Amino acid sequence: MSAVDVAATPVSESKAAGLFADVVLDRPLDHAYTYSVPEELRNSIGIGKRVEVPFGRGDRATIGFCVHVHHVPPSHAAKSIQRVLDDSPLISDSLMRLTRWMADYYLCGWGQVLTAIVPAGVRGQAGLRDEVLLEAVQDGADGRAKLTAKQQTAWQHLLSAGEAVEAKELMRRFRCGPVVLRGLVEKGYARQTRRKVEKTTAAAKKETPAPAPPLVMNGDQGQAWQAIESAIDRGGFQAFLLYGVTGSGKTEIYLKAIETVVARGKEAIVLVPEISLTPQTIERFQGRCGEVAVLHSHLSDAERGNYWRRVAAGQIQVVVGARSAVFAPARNLGLIVVDEEHESSFKQEQTPRYHGRDVAVMRARLENVPIVMGSATPSLESWHNTQRGQYKLLRLPNRVLDLTLPNVELVDLRHDGPHDRRHALSPKLEFAMRTALKQGGQVMLLLNRRGFSTHVHCPSCGYVATCQHCDLALTFHRQRQALVCHYCAYEQAPLERCPSCKQEAIRYQGFGTEKLQSEIEAKFSGSVVQRMDSDTMQRPGSHQRVLDAFREGRIHILLGTQMIAKGLDFPNVTLVGVVNADVGLHIPDFRAAERTFQLLAQVAGRTGRGAQGGRVLVQTYNPDHPAIELAAAHDYESFATKEMEFRRLHKYPPFQRMARIIVRSEKQEAAGKFAEELAGAFEHALRKRPATDKSPGLRLLGPAETPVFRLNNYFRFHFQLHSASAAVLHEVMREVLATVRPPHGVDLQVDVDPYNMM
Repeated sequence: MSAVDVAATPVSESKAAGLFADVVLDRPLDHAYTYSVPEELRNSIGIGKRVEVPFGRGDRATIGFCVHVHHVPPSHAAKSIQRVLDDSPLISDSLMRLTRWMADYYLCGWGQVLTAIVPAGVRGQAGLRDEVLLEAVQDGADGRAKLTAKQQTAWQHLLSAGEAVEAKELMRRFRCGPVVLRGLVEKGYARQTRRKVEKTTAAAKKETPAPAPPLVMNGDQGQAWQAIESAIDRGGFQAFLLYGVTGSGKTEIYLKAIETVVARGKEAIVLVPEISLTPQTIERFQGRCGEVAVLHSHLSDAERGNYWRRVAAGQIQVVVGARSAVFAPARNLGLIVVDEEHESSFKQEQTPRYHGRDVAVMRARLENVPIVMGSATPSLESWHNTQRGQYKLLRLPNRVLDLTLPNVELVDLRHDGPHDRRHALSPKLEFAMRTALKQGGQVMLLLNRRGFSTHVHCPSCGYVATCQHCDLALTFHRQRQALVCHYCAYEQAPLERCPSCKQEAIRYQGFGTEKLQSEIEAKFSGSVVQRMDSDTMQRPGSHQRVLDAFREGRIHILLGTQMIAKGLDFPNVTLVGVVNADVGLHIPDFRAAERTFQLLAQVAGRTGRGAQGGRVLVQTYNPDHPAIELAAAHDYESFATKEMEFRRLHKYPPFQRMARIIVRSEKQEAAGKFAEELAGAFEHALRKRPATDKSPGLRLLGPAETPVFRLNNYFRFHFQLHSASAAVLHEVMREVLATVRPPHGVDLQVDVDPYNMM
């Protein structure tokens, strides 16, 4: 936040002195605007409250957040605040500091950040109702009009109560109507007030599961817990990376730490990927951690608003949720936990483009509390931070109960693939499935592609069915009988003949989960097969119903996308099959190998958790690729060493800081022209910087077309900026972006620490 502007207005409309408020708006602005506070609003204005202000030449009523209140008159007259929208601040002092840092680091408006972190249900007061209260007025009774018998009885009750009483309660108790109470007010015997109160919500009514007994920790867990317990005892900021193989008992350590913090009267925030918010995970926290709020995408605005207000009031000790849970308004925070810290879903792809893990670390630092980040496959950024001494590394190298990691076998599809190219299962994987089922085990299959056929083309002329709005191939969904774009949701009817050459030789090729399900149901007709992907899990509760059925043995084969790869613990799963390990391995993204390794290691961890042990078969055309070979060997540290050397050589994160800028427009020429103008501005700024050995340099790549050039009708060009210094990167970007503004019809998107390179 570099400056504070004055919302200009004629002098006659504003006093020269008085009370003033700095207001930030939900716009990409790097400064606040100063408004005068009218006399009637002086008692209600406050930092962290929303206000309605006139903005722009037309004085359009605009909602913003008050970030500072002062008595310093601006150099010019200021417009007046029109309304204060909140009775109490929505944003605490600690969250004000955090959001200010976010605006500076992620190069967006402070008002944009504040608007984003407050749920819509809170801004719209969803889940609240107006309550009318009456309070007795005792002074001056002699000169007032006489009361009716019912009014006299009600007034006597108010006098004896000594406090405001809800009008509905009075009417119910004394069997009178609103006219009787209105008379008390009109005759001066009572004073009427209003307040907002919670409606009854499902969030408040759910029963808490019976507490589960704590598990006995093994030696590795005990050592890790001692380090965390010491940090909790000492107080203060300390960042831990809990690196433990799948099934090593990381969750038990989280629970122990949370229980300790809650017992001391403090609160905890637990971040988990949305995909891992399974009923199984939720029940473990609810059964051990007291009053728990679980924030997920299926909550209504009223439920989300109810949770927010209860957390702010100190009624909830533990908040469990996806990335936005990091902004829970806990007033006495004692601990933050980030499970599966490597997950890319912690990165938000809309403004503000923050990373939930990194914001959690900054919040822990600002609030001076410990943070524990856990993963079986840590992000290379976090691994690098342990090597630099920024995080303390804690290891859990073994599974609990002396269980062994499953044996992982690679199936080379170049030589041992399916005999029929229309099928996805190799003979080896199919035989392993039959053996596991015959022995009473269950099977999980991963294929990280939705739909039936992922590629629809004409062999005669080469035509490929693509989206009308994006440079992406359409996927055929047989159940919906539609060709679908998985980005913009465009749909069209399936093709019977080629639109280009009119031949009827259209081919539907490639495998998605829908086609895999069809093949398995044909080959394993005596088994119950269930598919889990975003197509089948749309109804509320469907996720839980499928997992419950699988846990109870009513489903024999569970197949799906990455949503089956994490957060699940089923001891009877004796075989995991990865149908195609190469999905995503060769996309133009420097993190492609890291993501492939993580996904394979995570899905392999779903088996071998019971007495029967487990086995993993991975089908691939690239068995010698380090990401696949080392994932099969459960060797994260060797993979990290190799991949870090690649990153160091090519100057990619975590060794250099990175930002990505996207220029987009519905007109290709306009986007390209502004991209070249912006490139010239960056090159000019770089030429002005002193070239010395001691000064960290900045590297500019681009502009170039994005790998997917057109998305949702927008043509897109992008830049990459790299520097060993975050300060240098931010300094140059602020300098250039402050002077070069996109023309009408052209959008500019800034992504610091990007995760999506497409």
